[in-house]
Amino acid sequence: MTATLPKELNPHQAFQLLAENPQAVLVDIRSTMEFLFVGHPRGAVHVPWIDEPDWTVNPAFVTEIRKLLLGGATCTPDGPCAPVVLICRSGKRSLEAGKALLEAGLRNVFHVDEGFEGELDEDHHRSTSGGWRFHGLPWEQC
Repeated sequence: MTATLPKELNPHQAFQLLAENPQAVLVDIRSTMEFLFVGHPRGAVHVPWIDEPDWTVNPAFVTEIRKLLLGGATCTPDGPCAPVVLICRSGKRSLEAGKALLEAGLRNVFHVDEGFEGELDEDHHRSTSGGWRFHGLPWEQC
């Protein structure tokens, strides 16, 4: 039976999986503006799921992820697939993007359930109670 949802990881679990598996790839799927100006996990590759100016789903998303997996990190018929870990702002877009990858035949797909910034708090601020950055994991800004 094929999985229909990507496996959920909290930020610490994602960081550990990436540290322990050199073939794993962390893909930040947020918009270009979010990736550049809000910051992103150190070492993340940027492939937007939805981006400006039209804010529609990237029709080349699955193809771009497949390109990342070339060079020894691809799925083999008899072996495992390299882990693909998706991260967005709060875990919602990465869940949807992960579903698309699974539907396209990728098998080892994860998403960071808290995202990079986490959910909004009671004051409508992010990064105050969850997310990659809140947990003090390595990140950078352009």
